[in-house]
Amino acid sequence: MSSVFDPVKLPDRGLDRTLDRANSDVVLIVDDVPDNLSVLHDALDESGYTVLVATSGEAALQRARQALPDIVLLDAMMPGMDGFEVAKRLKAMVETAHIPIVFMTGLTETEYLVAALEAGGVDYVTKPIKPKEVMARMGVHLQGARRARQEARQAGQARNALDAFGYASITVRLRGKAGEDEGKLIWQTPLARELLMRYYGTSAPQTPGPVLSWLRRHVLDAHPQIEPPRLAIEMGPRRLTFRLHQRTDDDEGDDWLIVMREISEDAVVEAMSLSFKLTAREAEVLYWVVKGKINRDIGDILGASPATVKKHLERVYAKLGVETRTAAAGMAMNRIRQLHPQFEG
Repeated sequence: MSSVFDPVKLPDRGLDRTLDRANSDVVLIVDDVPDNLSVLHDALDESGYTVLVATSGEAALQRARQALPDIVLLDAMMPGMDGFEVAKRLKAMVETAHIPIVFMTGLTETEYLVAALEAGGVDYVTKPIKPKEVMARMGVHLQGARRARQEARQAGQARNALDAFGYASITVRLRGKAGEDEGKLIWQTPLARELLMRYYGTSAPQTPGPVLSWLRRHVLDAHPQIEPPRLAIEMGPRRLTFRLHQRTDDDEGDDWLIVMREISEDAVVEAMSLSFKLTAREAEVLYWVVKGKINRDIGDILGASPATVKKHLERVYAKLGVETRTAAAGMAMNRIRQLHPQFEG
């Protein structure tokens, strides 16, 4: 038997880079009979595939996790952990669930073939193995797997590209198969991770409670054709908004893509400070007056007492030449709209 690539000898993190995926599909053959391995390995190797082998169920799971092969050829009947159990475990792991499995079996009774498909197999070949038949079957499933990987990669690139324009996106699973992953955040861009931690102190797979409640309320209870009102959370002069973008097709559950954007009005506060010759704190107080907040609320936001807010506000009145809260807010709003037309008071 010719030499076979053995991933166990390499560190996990380096293995995927070692495999030449650009020019060769990676095939994992699982069989406890050396002669079967030899015949298939040589035929696949000559046809340009990168071939990995495993002679037991435990070894198959280890190699699959390390190498993430493009397809698995799996013997159904092996001592210890049989192929049916191996397939079920591969499909249960997130990192290997997408890998197509072709069963190799000498059992042709209908019940065994049904069991193979129910365990997660996409196809089967009967023994004695005919390499040409195996490669023909593999070709069909590899083509589909390549297309799925390309679509996923393009979708990921498109979503990550949003980060560069100040947007971020997450995918939340409302309902999973058999209740699994229900309500979990299953995908996020790097910017989304940062924003959720800053505003809610949470990280995946936890979906912030207010976000999940908003999503459930509008997806499960509202008319699906109507885009729900956006969710917003404020942190000082910064505001994070959530917009329901679309439902994504996923066999694992009911997934929803949400686009997030942080809007910073620090520039508005700075503009008020410069325009009216206010201190930074006076400008912040005036900003929240424009937003309709009372002194107690402003104190809570800025970490000051209502009395301190009142003193700041009195100095703001003097600098603006006004006597009332309404007049100060109106004067500030007019100036802000001149400098920042998009401002929402």
